[in-house]
Amino acid sequence: MDENEQTQPTDAPVEAPTHIFALRTTANREDQVLSFVASNAARKKIPIQSVIAPHGMRGYIFIEAPDAASAEQAAFGIPYAKGILPAEIQYKEIEHMLEQVKKDVNIQKNDIVEIISGPFKREKAKISRVDKTKEEVVVELLEAAVPIPITLKLDAVKVIRRDEDDK
Repeated sequence: MDENEQTQPTDAPVEAPTHIFALRTTANREDQVLSFVASNAARKKIPIQSVIAPHGMRGYIFIEAPDAASAEQAAFGIPYAKGILPAEIQYKEIEHMLEQVKKDVNIQKNDIVEIISGPFKREKAKISRVDKTKEEVVVELLEAAVPIPITLKLDAVKVIRRDEDDK
């Protein structure tokens, strides 16, 4: 065996290295472009591993493909797609956008919260029930004439005052 020769075990699957490319899109059309690229790649049998539109990143989606030509071919002729960026994206640059990080939420019954999204945005409410498994809270608006329970996602509220008498 020569010193420059390398052997690979025959039973291990050999994976082709993939690369990540950024596709510029029209702002707020990322989801449409994502589904167009995915269906285009499936229809034309282009070897695309994944297409990602990170939450909060406007004007770009990421395509994981074996080479730039495959990514460009998948995005060719897609409405609202403006083109692949010339530089390849390193995984570590977008890793923080992809990994879901669970935060420990400190919301308790009788906390006073401000609703930060949805139709009741900027309203104050009191927590009447917390369901951490579903990541939901049931609140009652403070300034409503009749207390109506409203179910919201945990990330739609922020605690502004803690009710200490319950302890």
